[in-house]
Amino acid sequence: MFDIQLTGKTAFVCGSSQGIGRACAEQLAALGATVILLARNAERLAEVRDALPAALGQQHAYLAVDFADLKALETAVSGWISAGNQVHILVNNTGGPPAGPVGSATQAEFLSAFQNHLLANHLLATLLLPGMKAAGYGRIINIISTSVKVPLKGLGVSNTIRAAVANWAKTLSNEVAAFGVTVNNVLPGATKTVRLESILENKAAKTGHGLAAVEAEMLAEIPAGRFGEAKEVAAAVAFLATPSAAYINGINVPVDGGRTGSL
Repeated sequence: MFDIQLTGKTAFVCGSSQGIGRACAEQLAALGATVILLARNAERLAEVRDALPAALGQQHAYLAVDFADLKALETAVSGWISAGNQVHILVNNTGGPPAGPVGSATQAEFLSAFQNHLLANHLLATLLLPGMKAAGYGRIINIISTSVKVPLKGLGVSNTIRAAVANWAKTLSNEVAAFGVTVNNVLPGATKTVRLESILENKAAKTGHGLAAVEAEMLAEIPAGRFGEAKEVAAAVAFLATPSAAYINGINVPVDGGRTGSL
């Protein structure tokens, strides 16, 4: 039976104050999940929480925490679990590292990205996995990038760290599958977000080309002929979170309009 209902399930959605993270929260809530939002800005999180679908009586909430402070993240999430709460779905999503060639990247840039992405993902998974295993149901979904398949020009630090996250996820997927837990990666292509705007503006500034010309150049690489919408990425995330996706494990799912030049 095709089962995409998430009633009775609870989801942690990181970076959910805007963009793809917010769209994921909205999709999961629409399927019946109770959503716990995580990001830095408490005011924005409160606005998103209040706007989430709750037709099935969900009690959405949020935790305002900075992923750059792993101790604070651990304290906040551990406290939430200690209060008797359980999480079935974890959506790891964090804003990407600044653009730039890998040859000029600093150690500090690599370390910051490693902490905000891989270490934060691992910390959350470690904290939430016992509850997932006890429930016999768990979904860990990482929002990464198509760069794990084909590195993207000018995103040196991101290419490096995203690949590490993808391999961490594949390794973890093999370890937890027997407990009814899956681990998958969703790889957004060029999607209408603040990050895409920043990438386009930076490229325009560096090349001296107009923004429209830079956009046209990027669109020419996308067979679909357009940028993606955050809700389209979220749709893939939401399906992977459902019972119907129980046998999908350890894979990368590009949502990129066909841009990535590999299978």
